[in-house]
Amino acid sequence: MVEQELRPGDRLPGEAELMARFGMSKGTIREATRLLEAQGLIKTRTGPGGGSFVHEVSRQRAKALLGNYFYFKDLGIDDLYGLRLALEPELAASLAGQLSEEVLARLEATIAEYDAPSASLDEERKQHVNSLRFHAILAEHSANPLLGFIIDFMVSLLSDLTVYRRLYAPPNAELWSKGRDYQIRLVMALRAGDSGAARAIMRAHMRTAWALMRRQEAEIEKGFISEAGES
Repeated sequence: MVEQELRPGDRLPGEAELMARFGMSKGTIREATRLLEAQGLIKTRTGPGGGSFVHEVSRQRAKALLGNYFYFKDLGIDDLYGLRLALEPELAASLAGQLSEEVLARLEATIAEYDAPSASLDEERKQHVNSLRFHAILAEHSANPLLGFIIDFMVSLLSDLTVYRRLYAPPNAELWSKGRDYQIRLVMALRAGDSGAARAIMRAHMRTAWALMRRQEAEIEKGFISEAGES
């Protein structure tokens, strides 16, 4: 696939041709094909016109597979925000003046989904996830596909971490208020094409969110220790 620069949708040689080309048995070729399909690199279709075809791995699938690796790494708030602080201000600066009005409207519509403090834990959880989606939209439009993927992946990890560690409990009005304010100001800077302001706003946003989320994490851990002591 690499040597012949095959593209998504290109047909792979048939089983007999692959056996002859690589000097392998039918069982080995079928196992290799099965593994490639499991990785999402090829798709196999049966019937007339069927066969094996090159398939592009989706971003969602790539994030899911990579997430499985980090599942056992016990990542915390400091791990994620340390990297977010390094990368997201530069992403914001690079997008200033580059986003269409349609994308800017999507960002504003996302902010509108948490235009008031939450009234319940369930709503708090949804607001956390939606506020992270704002950053995923920015990552989606990065001119650098690697940078965009890394930031999008971090957003997914943080969203999962927030939900399964219940970092949205108790509700944090300060986190909501400051985060929303930074995002509103950021959209204004992006629309105005002010890369310096976009970088500075995102940097302040990340530092503030890091401190507040670290406090949330500490509260949760303190609660776990307290519960363990009582039991």
